[in-house]
Amino acid sequence: MTHHAKVIAGGKIVIPAELRREFGIKDGDSLTIERDADGNMVLKTYAQVVKEVQAKFRSMLGNRKGSLVDELIADRRAEAAMEDAEFEARRRSRKA
Repeated sequence: MTHHAKVIAGGKIVIPAELRREFGIKDGDSLTIERDADGNMVLKTYAQVVKEVQAKFRSMLGNRKGSLVDELIADRRAEAAMEDAEFEARRRSRKA
């Protein structure tokens, strides 16, 4: 379906009410305007941009299983255990 928008004084664009309802656009919401590879203007809602960014980051993780946060915590715990063991070994060598 084709919709028409009108540019009014100051470069403001009036988005048809039907589209505002469909995309959940409310007064005061921020929208992004991009130029696609073909030179077309693309208007996006904040929610659409967030979904795109999340998808990009998700693709960077590849086929990783499990939580990246859990993996980071496990790595830090292992490092802390190694530091504790090194400290204890130095403490024992000083006593000897």
